[in-house]
Amino acid sequence: MMEIETVTGLVRPVVIAAFEGWNDAAESATGVVDHLMRVWNAKVVAAMDPEDYYDFQVNRPTVGIDDNGFRKLTWPSTHVAVASPPELDRDVILIRGIEPNMRWRQFTEELLTTVDELGGELLVTLGALLSDSPHTRPIPVSGSATEADLLDRLSLEQSTYEGPTGIVGVLQEACIRIDMPAVSYWAAVPHYVAQPPCPKATLALLGRLEDLFEVPIPLGDLPDEARAWERGVDELAEEDEDIAEYVRSLEESRDTADLPEASGEAIAREFERYLKRRGEDD
Repeated sequence: MMEIETVTGLVRPVVIAAFEGWNDAAESATGVVDHLMRVWNAKVVAAMDPEDYYDFQVNRPTVGIDDNGFRKLTWPSTHVAVASPPELDRDVILIRGIEPNMRWRQFTEELLTTVDELGGELLVTLGALLSDSPHTRPIPVSGSATEADLLDRLSLEQSTYEGPTGIVGVLQEACIRIDMPAVSYWAAVPHYVAQPPCPKATLALLGRLEDLFEVPIPLGDLPDEARAWERGVDELAEEDEDIAEYVRSLEESRDTADLPEASGEAIAREFERYLKRRGEDD
């Protein structure tokens, strides 16, 4: 069982989790947790024993140099951290890991037991998939929840997906069984620019977390990085007429679709976020 550093006094913690691998196109989802770890000064309090869950020929350990100049071996694992964001009236548990290669049910049970010991009240899983969305338009983010009040408050739907799933889907199903509320957000990353990172998708997922918390989240350099990413893809498309034509066809298809991102409600949410962030800056 995972050993946890002594943590006391956490206030109604919400859990935010993302995993490398199948669930994480262009590292967009894990990019959110990495960002939150930095801006919220999160402290790692527990880690999975990698021997139980990872095939080291698939997820190999890495060698690097530590701050003292010595060689350091790092094993693939899943880490649990805690943070007390000044913007929120509750604490946060951040889970950043790698999708396990084996013993998924045991992995899920151990992770949720750790969450329970830390007092986690709500699990938010983040994912990203490759899609035929154009890079010039808002990154679509779909969401689902396990309970009716969350569906209503966040304007989400129950998932109707059928097919293969990853560890994020397994965690969602486990939450239903233990009666723990859970929300899942997935960003749709343009498939023709799948190379990580994709700061625009990371930013889109952070926007959904702002909707959930109803407060602004420090974004740091992400907006500038997202604009630079989009300009870079624009330049790539301009150099190849076939790519440019393909992007135009995606844009036309997207613009004629019924886009939640272009609805009055979505625009109002985005404007409200802007006003809150401006007020906080003032």
